[in-house]
Amino acid sequence: MRHNKKINHLGRQAGHRKALMANLASSLLMHKRINTTLAKAKALRMYVEPLITKSKEDTTHSRRTVFSYLKDKEATAELFRTIAPKIADRPGGYCRILKTGFRLGDAAEMCFIELVDFDAAYTSDAAPKAAAAPKTRRRGSSCRCAGYRSRGCSRQEGSSEETRCRQEARSCQETRGEEG
Repeated sequence: MRHNKKINHLGRQAGHRKALMANLASSLLMHKRINTTLAKAKALRMYVEPLITKSKEDTTHSRRTVFSYLKDKEATAELFRTIAPKIADRPGGYCRILKTGFRLGDAAEMCFIELVDFDAAYTSDAAPKAAAAPKTRRRGSSCRCAGYRSRGCSRQEGSSEETRCRQEARSCQETRGEEG
């Protein structure tokens, strides 16, 4: 029976596990979303959520307590400056785990772990970028040497620059599959 065996040891000794959790927690707080294995994400959620709860009360004692777990000054500052005010009214459940499939090498189950109130940074940025880029129907506009084929090269005839421009035009035609 596994009574009172709540902590996943992750196949590591205590010092290695504490360092791993501190580094994962710092990365999560700095980047708001990280990709890791499911077992590490579940262990990280148990590690970081009490720290986020403690950050709601911005006192010297709570800062020092959180710093003793994170061991990273920038992550501690990020937690107390930007994360704590945003999650002040949330009564827990600060992290979300999204399963992404299995890793190719060893078939470990992979997932994203992210801070719940900061998921808009990943969902709303992708849509405007796709909508902002208009589709073009002009062929050759993405090519450096398009000026040579369409308008004629502005470089002097017979110079090494002109031959280089012609070579670029040929190589671009070959890569695109066009006939010269």
